[in-house]
Amino acid sequence: MDSKKIQRINELAKIKKMRELTADEKAEQQMLYKEYRAAIKQSLLNDLSNVSVQNADGTIEEVIKKDK
Repeated sequence: MDSKKIQRINELAKIKKMRELTADEKAEQQMLYKEYRAAIKQSLLNDLSNVSVQNADGTIEEVIKKDK
């Protein structure tokens, strides 16, 4: 997600504190939040795909199984 979209999320949050958002602003905010959550989820999945755990018996297990 680019910085302009994050900046717009913050702008809408500030506007919401001052007054009620219009229907168009609410729809835009919901769309941006959905996109932001998807970007965070993808980032987390990417991070977890590089993590392995060593079990007590010494075996190493991937946190998320990579598709081969």
